[in-house]
Amino acid sequence: MIRYMGTRQTDDGAVVYVFIINGLQKEIREHALKQYPGCYEMLPASAKQKIAANRNWLSKL
Repeated sequence: MIRYMGTRQTDDGAVVYVFIINGLQKEIREHALKQYPGCYEMLPASAKQKIAANRNWLSKL
């Protein structure tokens, strides 16, 4: 079971996505979402748009 709880900003300014995965709280950075199957699909549309914008920006570098 995967449940999206929200986002949190770390002390160094990075954004982590907070999930409950099988009863345990996990804080996952954007680049690590691929390591957790099903987490990306649980994100709201606004978070997916933000990730897409970040990836688009990085592709231009």
